[in-house]
Amino acid sequence: MHRAASARWNAAHRDASVTVERMSTERAAAHTPDNDNVMDRFHGVIPAGGTGTRLWPLSRAAAPKFLHDLTGSGSTLIRATYDRLRPLCDGRTMVVTGVVHRRAVLEQLPEIEDMNLVLESEPKDSGAAIGLAAAILHQRDPNIIMGSFAADQVIAPVEVFQAAVREAIHTAARGYIVTIGIKPTHASTGFGYIRAGDTLAAAGAPSARAVIEFVEKPSQEVADGYIGSGNYSWNAGMFVAPVDLMLKHLSANEPELYAGLMEIAEAWDTPRRVEVARRVWPTLPKIAIDYAVAEPAAAAGDVAMIPGEFSWDDVGDFAAIGRLNPAEENSELTVMGEGARVFSENASGIVVSDTKRVIALIGIDDVVIVDTPDALLVTTKEHAQEVKTAVERLRASGDTDVL
Repeated sequence: MHRAASARWNAAHRDASVTVERMSTERAAAHTPDNDNVMDRFHGVIPAGGTGTRLWPLSRAAAPKFLHDLTGSGSTLIRATYDRLRPLCDGRTMVVTGVVHRRAVLEQLPEIEDMNLVLESEPKDSGAAIGLAAAILHQRDPNIIMGSFAADQVIAPVEVFQAAVREAIHTAARGYIVTIGIKPTHASTGFGYIRAGDTLAAAGAPSARAVIEFVEKPSQEVADGYIGSGNYSWNAGMFVAPVDLMLKHLSANEPELYAGLMEIAEAWDTPRRVEVARRVWPTLPKIAIDYAVAEPAAAAGDVAMIPGEFSWDDVGDFAAIGRLNPAEENSELTVMGEGARVFSENASGIVVSDTKRVIALIGIDDVVIVDTPDALLVTTKEHAQEVKTAVERLRASGDTDVL
């Protein structure tokens, strides 16, 4: 272990004396209802990472999917995410993204202040990204309730989503880490699940339920059983939590990561921000927030869930884009791209064009064609998930100029 990282780990291990059991028993005393408006304590956090490899060549490292309008709404995914949160937090929003995306993110979100734009010098997974946001907010005010919502999800109706977040905020104010579980539309094997328990008596959150556990992506047989039971929801990675509770679990479960994030956070609003972040960030371990916080917190009884009755899509592949952009009337072909020149006869599927090249489709079903100036993808909706494999092989062969 790196010497500095080892020192931070030892210090954090000594500081993590507050056990999970104590956290649970202190909830009633620490989070009794008061007269303050809990909504005023809420701050949005938008993790904007990943490259969306299953959407290559449209989504790339320099222009990941959250910077694209994939729904034909005229708004990029990150802009839509910000606008969904704005009525809830009145602009109190932090974005965590890669340093290479700084300019593009600011073009999409000119409202974001420099102090609230957290730039990662290299990817470190969601544990570090969300954990650093929590640590910075905690330095500013330990009473803040944060809500983390990925930049690349499509949600409707917005009003139903916002109502669920309000319930989550009120539940978090009582001392819970709260997730919003998506009501499954089918027995998917592509998502993790949340197993819900008893209903909680939470003021302002009538639908809140305890969370028994988070479970990994299941087999088809297991997924069928989940849907039949009615006690399982899709895990969309949405978390609303008091920052102090989030950090207590992080310190107990990942003390090295916690210590490094706190060191960066303590310097964040000072002239030492850049120097400390550059020195510490590369030494941090990679781990997902689910493993670092959510799963152990659920085992301790500190996690609650609000059912999400809205439609949700993580736009995981081109088949999803086809679902989100129905074909025009009297056509079975979805065409996207300004000025796209497409001729079709007895064809169905989706065409995304970023060129002025004429694309002609005749007698072909469920096709996926993505045409860009330097790369052309041709596949089918059935095989849309396998695009990631092509990206991996291109990277392995050294063809990184198109990635």
